[in-house]
Amino acid sequence: MAWPEKTPPQSTDKRTLGKGVFRKCGGCGETHPAESLVEHFEVCPSCGFHHRLSVQGWRRLLLDDDGALEPWDQHLRPTDPLGFSDGVAYRDRVAAAQKSTHASEAVETGRAMLQGRPLAFGAYNFSFMGGSMGSVVGERVTRLFERAAAQELPVVLLQASGGARMQEGILSLMQMAKMVAALDRLASAHMPFISVLCDPTTGGVAASCALLGDVNVAEPGALIGFAGPRVIASTIRQKLPEGFQRSEFLLSHGMVDLIVSRLEMKPLLATVLSHLRKRPTHNGNGRPENGVNGSMP
Repeated sequence: MAWPEKTPPQSTDKRTLGKGVFRKCGGCGETHPAESLVEHFEVCPSCGFHHRLSVQGWRRLLLDDDGALEPWDQHLRPTDPLGFSDGVAYRDRVAAAQKSTHASEAVETGRAMLQGRPLAFGAYNFSFMGGSMGSVVGERVTRLFERAAAQELPVVLLQASGGARMQEGILSLMQMAKMVAALDRLASAHMPFISVLCDPTTGGVAASCALLGDVNVAEPGALIGFAGPRVIASTIRQKLPEGFQRSEFLLSHGMVDLIVSRLEMKPLLATVLSHLRKRPTHNGNGRPENGVNGSMP
């Protein structure tokens, strides 16, 4: 007598038809093919809502030769100076971020071309531990400004960060002053700095270089500020104004200069850089010397 074969247990996991094929817009709620959003650099074709864009996507959008970048300071890698652990060792968190993002740190810098114009380019990677600013991030941004000053290059830096990296304590916070000092040296070399504010730009990054650009350009609807609105509201125990800390609010209060759609960002940056070009001026004796005529028309 043969025993009846056992029926394999049925999976209780629900299968979602089209998972990964379609995505819902965070603005209007309309569903689009995932490829459509990728082709539009994560901007909803229906309502224009800006979803977060990867650093790879930003390079393809802004830089010539399909995002070509000559990287700087890739040999600088994060360590664990404090032996920090919050239940998970800091080294393990960094290793996990490096594996998931295929990046060595939360910012990348280098030399690139934008519509035929050479520049020093940097971009925070929010997917890497929330774009948090540790000692290596601060050092890379500092060297970005210093190299740009030495090579007489304008700087375009894309900001997207949750702020200073708590796992490095005061070593992270001191990067704020160091980056600002390097930015001052860039200004002394008469080279322009354009800061592009993406969602989110907060914490120590917002409190240091992010709003110190010669021109501060924000994406529509980006969260920009130091502490988050919920923290502020609970601290002061007051209802915050509508749209508080969003790009449009900051523009109306003079904190940013422009709000530009991502799809129009490259020609806008090229135009701004053409006005902030370095050209000869004259000293008090009438002899020419290098300088920047940085006034916008």
